[in-house]
Amino acid sequence: MSEHPSSLAHHFPSLRVQTASAKLGMWIFIAQEILFFAGLFLAYATGRYFYPETYLAAHELLDWKMGGLNTIILLTSSLTMALAVRAAQLNDRKQINIQMILTMILAFGFLIVKYFEYSHKFHVGILPGKFYTYTEHIIPGHPGVFFGIYFLMTGMHGIHVLIGIGVMIWILLRNLKGDFSSENYAALENTGLYWHLVDLIWIFLYPLLYLVR
Repeated sequence: MSEHPSSLAHHFPSLRVQTASAKLGMWIFIAQEILFFAGLFLAYATGRYFYPETYLAAHELLDWKMGGLNTIILLTSSLTMALAVRAAQLNDRKQINIQMILTMILAFGFLIVKYFEYSHKFHVGILPGKFYTYTEHIIPGHPGVFFGIYFLMTGMHGIHVLIGIGVMIWILLRNLKGDFSSENYAALENTGLYWHLVDLIWIFLYPLLYLVR
């Protein structure tokens, strides 16, 4: 009887089947995440349909430079994540550690930029719905509607970034124990798929919220 690998769950006949099952599960999860954010994008489109002047004016209160910086940060983090997966394929555990740490640093950088962006808005009263009290820049219609959508969409995206960081810490700890190799890196690859989804969602959020025309 052949030895049962420690990385192979007892209910799978082989690593190949286990990897294929994990990847299928991840794609199903990504599909439901796309459906979730599709609802938010629909809410954005509905608000813009009913309050076009508000959307066009309200986005001027967003700092496109900070949004652009976060776009660069996330694109770079997708690269480092892809390099981590490539390192696993090459059995280079040291590079996995390096690239995962770089990805986490970039993810924290994204959240730090978002913190400064949020804190300024909280300070001056640029808030969602009836809590909007900013008066230095007159916006027609209902600016609280736009910023309600803004905080909802970017807030949910930020939560996904935090979840991604948590998963990456778990992956890093597993790699330090030597769990990954060129034959077994499905968890790392699926984490990469999730992170690329987070990046892709932001690529849509940035122009819709910051570059409205």
